Amino acid sequence: MSAPVRALVLTLGLALVTGLLTSPAHAADAESIRLFDSELGKRATALLERAVKHIEQTGEKGAADFSRQAAFVDRDLYAYAVRMDGRFLASGGSSAALIGDNVLDYTDIEGKAFFREMIELAKAKGGGQVEYRWFNPADSRGEPKVTMFRKVGEIVVAVGFYPPRATPVQARALLKDAVKAMKADAKGALVQFQRLDGPFVHDDLYVFVIDTADGRFLAHGATPTLVGSNGFEVRDPNGKPIVTEMVRLAAKKGEGELDYSWQNPMTGKVEKKHSYFRAVDGKLVGVGYFQR
Repeated sequence: MSAPVRALVLTLGLALVTGLLTSPAHAADAESIRLFDSELGKRATALLERAVKHIEQTGEKGAADFSRQAAFVDRDLYAYAVRMDGRFLASGGSSAALIGDNVLDYTDIEGKAFFREMIELAKAKGGGQVEYRWFNPADSRGEPKVTMFRKVGEIVVAVGFYPPRATPVQARALLKDAVKAMKADAKGALVQFQRLDGPFVHDDLYVFVIDTADGRFLAHGATPTLVGSNGFEVRDPNGKPIVTEMVRLAAKKGEGELDYSWQNPMTGKVEKKHSYFRAVDGKLVGVGYFQR
C-alpha cells in the first residue's frame, strides 16, 4: 500500500513494543487483501470488471454509457472514465460534474492530486489503486476513499468506494457476543476471534483480548502478531497507555469505555477509536469502532 500507511504503522511504535509485528510492507499487503475481500470490495471489483469489458468492446465512445446505464451503477458504487491526458469522460455518480474538465491538477481536501497519481500509475503499471479523501454524500464530509482502476487503451476506467465503518451499536453487539463466547469456551473463542473469515471480524470491527494480570494480548482480530506481546507497553501516537487504562477501568467497574488513536485495518490509517470492554475471568475482552 502507500508509504503513508507504512509510516503510520511505525508511528504506533508497536514493532518496537512487541518485536512481533510483521514488516510494514507485509502488513500493508494484508490490509489490501482484507479491504478488497470485503463485501463492498468484491462488489467494486465486479463493477470494475464490467466497466473494463465494456470499454474493451466499445472504445472511448462507450464511456458515455457509464453516465446513463444502470449496469455501471451498483447502489453507492459507480464506474467513471478519464482519458490519459486528464480529460474526465463520464461518471455514474457525483463526479459527473467533472465531465469535460481536465482533472490532472484536481486535488482532494488534503491537496493530493489523486487523478494525476492514478494516470501515472496506469501509464507505468496498467492499473492499481489510489487513496484520497472525497466528499461522502452519506455524511456530508470528506472521507477516506479507495479507487481501483485499469488502463484500456487511452482510457482509465475506475471504481471507488468508502471503506466500511462499524457503528457503536454494532461494536456493543459484537462485544456481547464475544463475552458470551468467552464464558462458554474461552480457548475456542480466542481462536475464533482471529479468523478473518469467522463470525467475529466484520470489516473494521474485531475483538481483542488481554490478560489483566500481565497485560499480554491473548487475541487480536486485526493484528494477530500482537498475541503474546505486553500490552502494558503499548501507547497510541499521543502517548496514551491504552491497555493500562483499560485494565485500570475494568478493575474498578468490571467494564468501561476508552477513546484513543489506532490504525484502522480497512483504511491503513491512524484514526480515532472508541472501544467498549468487559472483564471476564481475569481477561479483558474489547471491541471498538473507528469514529468518522
